Amino acid sequence: MSDSLLLEIMLIGALGVGSQWLSWRYRLPAIVVMSVAGLLVGPALGIINPNEDFGDLYRPIISVAVAIILFEGSLNLRLQDIKGLGRPVFRIVTFGAFLSWILGSLTAHYVGGLSWAVSFVIGGVFIVTGPTVILPLLRQSKLKPRPAKILKWEGIIVDPIGPLLAIFALEIILVLTNTGHSLLSLLFFLLASLFAVIFGWAFGRGIGWMFETGHVPEYLKSPLVFAAVIACFTIADEITHETGLLAVTAMGMTLANIRISSIQDMRHFKENISILLISTIFIMLTASLTRGTLLQIFRPEIIGYVLLMLFIVRPLSIFLSTIRTDLSKSEKLLVGWIAPRGIVALTVSGYFASILYDEGYEDAALVTSITFALVFFTVVAHGFSISWLAGKLNLSAEGRPGTMIIGSNSFTVALAKILKDMDIPAIVSDSSWQRLSKARNAGVNFHHGEILSEQTDYRVDMTPYDYLISATEFDSYNALVATAFVPAFGRNNVFKLSIQTERGDQVEDLDPTIAGRVLFSEEISLEGLCGKIDDGYVMRKTNITDQYTYPDYLDDRAHGTILLFVLRVSGNVEYYTDEIKLKAEPGDVVVSLTPPSKEVNKIKAKLDQQHQQHQEQGNQ
Repeated sequence: MSDSLLLEIMLIGALGVGSQWLSWRYRLPAIVVMSVAGLLVGPALGIINPNEDFGDLYRPIISVAVAIILFEGSLNLRLQDIKGLGRPVFRIVTFGAFLSWILGSLTAHYVGGLSWAVSFVIGGVFIVTGPTVILPLLRQSKLKPRPAKILKWEGIIVDPIGPLLAIFALEIILVLTNTGHSLLSLLFFLLASLFAVIFGWAFGRGIGWMFETGHVPEYLKSPLVFAAVIACFTIADEITHETGLLAVTAMGMTLANIRISSIQDMRHFKENISILLISTIFIMLTASLTRGTLLQIFRPEIIGYVLLMLFIVRPLSIFLSTIRTDLSKSEKLLVGWIAPRGIVALTVSGYFASILYDEGYEDAALVTSITFALVFFTVVAHGFSISWLAGKLNLSAEGRPGTMIIGSNSFTVALAKILKDMDIPAIVSDSSWQRLSKARNAGVNFHHGEILSEQTDYRVDMTPYDYLISATEFDSYNALVATAFVPAFGRNNVFKLSIQTERGDQVEDLDPTIAGRVLFSEEISLEGLCGKIDDGYVMRKTNITDQYTYPDYLDDRAHGTILLFVLRVSGNVEYYTDEIKLKAEPGDVVVSLTPPSKEVNKIKAKLDQQHQQHQEQGNQ
């Protein structure tokens, strides 16, 4: 064990964040990487044991982390969004979630060997898939819009519902099975739950009022919300245990639905905090496991429980809940298979397991083993099979990383068209039907609407697109769009064109930290690109081979050629910028904007070659 608590905290943070980075870098499920890291430093090597080393602080840390994670999830629950989800999603998050709870609880009791109390509590927790697990899988697998939408919104909506269902199941079970609890105590809990909801609502409304009336400076808004979440959870939980989670969920939903201007900034802040907490808490939980707990995972009843949850409970819940909907059999099969449990399930189940154990349910000691087995096996099975299964069921979108282009003009339409011709997903978005006429006439995908609208996420499927290019005639708007989408796409994947000098809006002194990277070069603006398209410049594809190398191409290209992007052999797309000097390898395709003279010379050379061949045939 580590003798220094400070050193242990540093190690936990480094392992958590490092695991997230490794999972991003090598496209691996984050939970699998974190599990391996936690198990190595914990039960395998015995370097740390947070449960023992943190002592009395261990449970409060876990509780506060769970509260913040649930609050961040509830910030996504806007009533106007839920109304437009469609019948299949509504059925899955209501009737399907209820079926999953009942069937999962029965399986836990009859197969897992748990008592009724423990079974129904963890049955509620295990209906959670969670956006922290499902969204990375969707980005990895590139599903078609409808199954992606169903899985995404199921994760977002059910994320806070599962723990709340477990809370009420816990109290009802305690009344029915424990002599220490009476009907009066259940009534008290229900009243306390009502108070927690009102208390969370009041916290949310109060913070919203303070923000909108200017009583809180911008730099204090996110820290204030962070402190308020902890206060809301602690006060409600001190009044009546287990109601704190209900209070913070109500607080998050309130803030999400009162339409305050700062909600997006808070959401990004909470997402960052949640990722940090999820990473560190998961390392703490797995490192605290004992070897005996790990060995319990291989007990026949636990393995049987996990297999039934994967192959019977989840598919049956989806198929029954989607009867008489317009989902195809393939869509039902895919959605019925994909249900990875994540960090929320593990942290929340550990929270309830400790409560149940304190209430005298000794079989609650098995909850950690069961949860870890379910989380690990579902993440591995679903994470490594979703792309393969989607391909087999013809539910996979185009595998190459796509590009979303903001602004319809002659250059962006030409860029979208060459991307489309190369089987790379591309879409042009603009709020003007008149400007979009170029995209419509060219036959490229387009979106009519304001890209910064709150409804964009629900009207446009963002899954196929890994890159965003903001290329309107307004430099300040380009900067705004790029800044808004950096958290979703990543700074390295968001581009804007260089500032326009002739008809731009004069923002040369714009802070360089704002928005994404400058596309192509600082010397190439939108007005210059559109001018070249109008002058007859064309998009040209050049194959790089062992015989015709990249240096050969650079020497051979016409004067005035603008290098746009490289399509790698792997299918990845890399755009040219001043920051990164690309080098094409044999098998890659270089796409450039080429002067018309180059094309004329190519046509002339081809005609000369054909004429020479005809002469040779005539001489023969």
